[in-house]
Amino acid sequence: MTTPGKTILIIDDDKDIVQTIKGNLTLDGYEVIFSYLGREGIEMAKTSQPNLILLDLNLPDMDGISICEILRKSFDFPIIMLTARDTLSDKVLGLKSGADDYIVKPFEYLELSARITAIFNRIDRSLVKEKQEFRHLEINYKKRLISIKGKNVKLTKTEFQLLELFVSHPDKTLSRNFIEKQIWWDSQLYSHSRALDVHIQRLRKKIEQNPETPDLIVTITGVGYKFNSR
Repeated sequence: MTTPGKTILIIDDDKDIVQTIKGNLTLDGYEVIFSYLGREGIEMAKTSQPNLILLDLNLPDMDGISICEILRKSFDFPIIMLTARDTLSDKVLGLKSGADDYIVKPFEYLELSARITAIFNRIDRSLVKEKQEFRHLEINYKKRLISIKGKNVKLTKTEFQLLELFVSHPDKTLSRNFIEKQIWWDSQLYSHSRALDVHIQRLRKKIEQNPETPDLIVTITGVGYKFNSR
């Protein structure tokens, strides 16, 4: 696997882990930079503009949650948190701070590699076309904006990810499990909740002409949802 032009920044104070991950990522074709300190890592992120960050939750000078929140104010590159904490509250906190994924130490490199690839694949899908139109709906992937009959509509990050996922699989029924795994990498956080339904309900209110009887994102009873492109 080669990934020309993609740079990954590792921010982790465990030197053995950093060198192991760096070695494997380099073999996979990535350019790798790293920092053992949080503040230095923030500066490296600002100057280097990496394509993805692997961020440890526990660092000697500041915690990963704070780092993630600082970076999210200015940048939208994906962040995967690396941590020894395995509690539900820690995972929720990490995702709420802006992380795109969460992986618990110790982990196999193949698992980390698969998650990195999944994130880049999702980003690459959105770059295939700068804009797409579906009836009264226009999506601008580059600017991450949508418009309804020429009027701009603001979506949250999760709402845009959901819409992006649906339009990448037009007219196909997507199971709840598939959607949850694509949007929330650790789907166990949401497997017993109605989070997906809440986000889709909110998305429908913004893009459907009649949210009570939706014709863009329709429910497939007992299975999941389908995006009607025509």
